[in-house]
Amino acid sequence: MGRVTVRRPVISFSPRGERRKIDALAAEEPLELRVDGRALAVTMRTPGQDVELAHGFLLSEGVITDLEDISTARFCEGTGPDGENTYNVLDLALAPGVPPPDVGVERNFYTTSSCGVCGKAALDAVRLKTSFSPAGDPCRVGVDVLTTLPDVLRTQQKVFASTGGLHAAGLFTSSGEPLVVREDVGRHNAVDKVLGWALMNGRIPLRDHVLMVSGRASFELVQKAAMAGIPVLSAVSAPSSLAVELAEEQGMTLIGFLRGDSLNVYTGAERVEAP
Repeated sequence: MGRVTVRRPVISFSPRGERRKIDALAAEEPLELRVDGRALAVTMRTPGQDVELAHGFLLSEGVITDLEDISTARFCEGTGPDGENTYNVLDLALAPGVPPPDVGVERNFYTTSSCGVCGKAALDAVRLKTSFSPAGDPCRVGVDVLTTLPDVLRTQQKVFASTGGLHAAGLFTSSGEPLVVREDVGRHNAVDKVLGWALMNGRIPLRDHVLMVSGRASFELVQKAAMAGIPVLSAVSAPSSLAVELAEEQGMTLIGFLRGDSLNVYTGAERVEAP
């Protein structure tokens, strides 16, 4: 499989002077996702958990709703500069009876490591109907639990510790138990890997769970969480206005600026219990 980190020589300048050293960088490589042999998406990602990423992507885009909707997932030959297989092309076969994704000229599935919905022509095109709406989920989570999540997430970011260059997403129970943490150069990829893990382990819909992300809460992350039925999304940084709007529409609790012992609740405050 592809490398998670790449080592490169650098020249470091500091008050103590100049020195040469080897630095570890987070790997970023393209992954082409195919469905039944047809190219669907190309995303820039950190190699690793690619099958989870693909399952999570198809779930969050409304292509599948169950693990049984995928019959096989296999890597296709992709040749690198030295003739090795790069494992950068993944083909997923839909189960009989599952309709293929409806991809037209209005929808462009190319994604960068910073934006998961680039190329979608209109906001209506990404307000997907979810089979697992979080609205009405009776989940409750305490402020004292929420404030522990960033530190737990950070302690499980193994690649970030050596590179400083990755986003992370973590799935927690409402009592704060960590279930899975995934890292990637793309925040949306990290979330897709978490959702793919949940799908492949029979946990969809994710009732009574909290999704914690290391960066900001964007529209796309709220969308992905809603498609998996997640009632609470929390982020260490700010949400966007559209993220708040969509969270409110979907009946989701959205939390931002979760740092230290403080946080902001933007929607769904009824799920957050004061100490």
